[in-house]
Amino acid sequence: MKPSLAYLAVFVGVLGHGSSEFFAVLSGISGPEVSVWRYLLGSIGLISVALCFRESRDLIAPLREDGWKLVWLSLFGVSLPYLTFHWALDFASIVQVGTLVTTMPIFVGLTNLVMNRAPISTPKMITGICAVLGVALLLTDGYLARLAGDEKSLFGILLTIVCAATGSAFAVMVRPLIVKHGAIRLTAVSMTIGGIGLWIIVGIVWSIWVNPLTLFDKPPVAIWSIVTLAFWNTTITQLMWLSGLAAVPDITRGSYLFFLKPVITVGLAVAILGQAVTLVQVCAILVICGSVVIEFCWPYIVSNRARA
Repeated sequence: MKPSLAYLAVFVGVLGHGSSEFFAVLSGISGPEVSVWRYLLGSIGLISVALCFRESRDLIAPLREDGWKLVWLSLFGVSLPYLTFHWALDFASIVQVGTLVTTMPIFVGLTNLVMNRAPISTPKMITGICAVLGVALLLTDGYLARLAGDEKSLFGILLTIVCAATGSAFAVMVRPLIVKHGAIRLTAVSMTIGGIGLWIIVGIVWSIWVNPLTLFDKPPVAIWSIVTLAFWNTTITQLMWLSGLAAVPDITRGSYLFFLKPVITVGLAVAILGQAVTLVQVCAILVICGSVVIEFCWPYIVSNRARA
């Protein structure tokens, strides 16, 4: 995949990630349960896509060659982050979760540094500081809410940090397997394992054993929200996101497109759900999104300084 197409694939993935909070809340289903619906049905979509191409039809090969590694990676990097992501929406607002989860590129850079010894450049340090400042603003916002008698948002923020850290680590650690087995096949297998893991975890902990055959017993809004979450926010989004990150020349820089997510999330939350946005949250969004501009304009800044 050409670098330009790889970055485009990552951007499409960001569009999907940016609307996932909206459809999860719109469904009216609790976070842990909706995470199971999303990944059980989404994995069916991913498997269907994989079976459409000759080179990705053999879904057993990755399990035969890297079975145990795939299982623990999928439980750690799919089941855990997406359980905490959807669960966080039961406590924090769409804006808080959508903004805070954009710290993923920081964790991608740190994981890449530890595992691959990839250096963190000056622009990445600057953008990382911007993102940390944005996180601090959101944590302050949650703390102020707690002083007013609402502790839920702070717990939701902590769940979102767990999601961002584990999901980012997964994107880096799974990259060699994607290169080895192919993006479509590996994504289908890992998301299916993660979906089964979510089904078991939510069933044991929350006593909610999701039965896909009961989907059409739900209200129409819930049905369309789940279907959208499964096939747009999971099947298409995960294929674009993981395959794009695996193909871009610089995985850390590619992941920085994720900082655009809050703009999409806030637009949907305000325009359709009518959720309020606080001044602190707006400041956090501006700080974090500003880091995208710095990262992608940095080569031009350096070039102009060199000419001067």
